[in-house]
Amino acid sequence: MSNLAGDLVLTGGRIFTADAAKTWAQALAVKDGRIVAVGGDRDVRPLAAASTRVIELRGRTVTPGFGDSHVHPPTSGMDRIQCDLHDLRGRDAYLERIAAYAAAHRDVEWIQGGGWSLADFPGGLPRREDLVGIVPHRPVFLRNRDGHDAWVNTAALERAGIRSDTADPGDGRIERDEDGTPTGALHEGAADLVERLIPPPSTDEYKRALLESQRYLHSLGITNWQDAWVTPATEAAYRALGESGELTARVVGALWWERDRGLEQVAELVARRDRGPAGRYSPTSVKLMCDGIIENGTASMTEPYFDGDGNRTDNLGKDFIDPEVLKQAVTKLDAVGIQPHFHALGDRAVRQALDAVEAARLANGWTDTRPHLAHIQVVHPYALPRFRRLGALANAQALWASLEEQMTELTLPVLGPVVSARQYPFRSLRANGATLVMGSDWSVSTPDPFLQIEVAVTRISPDRRDRAEPFLPDERLELVDALTAFTAGSAYAQHLDQAGVIAPGRLADLAVLDRDLFDPGAGPIGETTVVGTFVEGVSVHETAGLWG
Repeated sequence: MSNLAGDLVLTGGRIFTADAAKTWAQALAVKDGRIVAVGGDRDVRPLAAASTRVIELRGRTVTPGFGDSHVHPPTSGMDRIQCDLHDLRGRDAYLERIAAYAAAHRDVEWIQGGGWSLADFPGGLPRREDLVGIVPHRPVFLRNRDGHDAWVNTAALERAGIRSDTADPGDGRIERDEDGTPTGALHEGAADLVERLIPPPSTDEYKRALLESQRYLHSLGITNWQDAWVTPATEAAYRALGESGELTARVVGALWWERDRGLEQVAELVARRDRGPAGRYSPTSVKLMCDGIIENGTASMTEPYFDGDGNRTDNLGKDFIDPEVLKQAVTKLDAVGIQPHFHALGDRAVRQALDAVEAARLANGWTDTRPHLAHIQVVHPYALPRFRRLGALANAQALWASLEEQMTELTLPVLGPVVSARQYPFRSLRANGATLVMGSDWSVSTPDPFLQIEVAVTRISPDRRDRAEPFLPDERLELVDALTAFTAGSAYAQHLDQAGVIAPGRLADLAVLDRDLFDPGAGPIGETTVVGTFVEGVSVHETAGLWG
């Protein structure tokens, strides 16, 4: 028996295996980092010896470890240790936090952080004057929650030399008053005009930020993720933590494609990939940002935006990468086994990303790069079957698929009713055979998988459970499908073929929940908490609730 005894046994619960057959179990056993048995209690309990850690689940759910297929832990962790606004709502609350941070950090040259919401300002546009009143002399640079806009004060504008006669960059826009004076809101590439002046964080600072993010993500049951914006600076921190063993999560780095450069950078990206993994970090993907966002008019669309009066404009958004260059880039990356990871939010961007995948398939044949399109906010019906046909994964940020303030006040008015009805078509994608994976885009929104799953299932914001109608309810997912996308689906996107499913021989990356997730009487899905997270059977997070 000693040779068969498990290191860890979980028994008396509801084991969600996430396998293709949608099977369930009561118990599982782990030995040497892998699952060695899955089945009924009477089958697994004999594998518990005196040295075995036994956890009585008492009907609670165990799932494979969650995967976040589009997340930004270095900057999100940095936000948590700088001026973090993510937990606040409203202009006055933001200003109070900024003032307190500035007062507590008088030796800091730049006031940095972020997390403000577009919906908290008229037209999604904060003003520099509000910041001048509380931080008059030091420059302030605060990204919004989705990272596509920045709020700056006059001191920051002056340092960057941004005046009324400053031209907009090709990939962004400086918001201005009628007389041309910059207002303090910078969209997309315009934010870079200021951000490039800020001294970059050191490797040690990024390491600290990553460890804070890892601690938080593990507390949510997340055992693997794909970082959707890896620069040489953040990669140095990942490699250092990977080599030291401090990186306990499994991480795929999506190396950043610099959209102001061309195909010459392919060789550099291949060289970075060819350095190989560092512990649990692997730089095997490349992030290609095809467009912007709808709320500031930079998402690439097939239909023009509407203005504030309900009239069609001539604005179709922006293509951040020329479509022909995109095809060539993806074909070259795919040919050497690098995974394309697209930011494709508007329906024209989705089409162009799929066109690029198709070009790669025609040139290279069918490869196992598993390209995925993140955000997919607007998908034209004609594009739905192309995901399955091309082997492109649909990477959903489910929390956004609800009628919250940003949607009702900033998105629906500029899209119009026809295009608005094409948003976040999760059920339609699945019905057309697409492989669904899930990502949070944290710090744009919460990385909590259960809040995201709740919206995927209900299409109602958790903040408005009792007072909102579902947004496009025909696109709701079944709970089992949303949960599978966050576990097996995301593991597939990360090429973690030994994780993501609870089965003998698989890696013991697991999450123990505080309830039976499928019990309607257990409360809202989004109120679920994780009481234990394990990577290869080793605890990386646990609370007293694991034993309660």
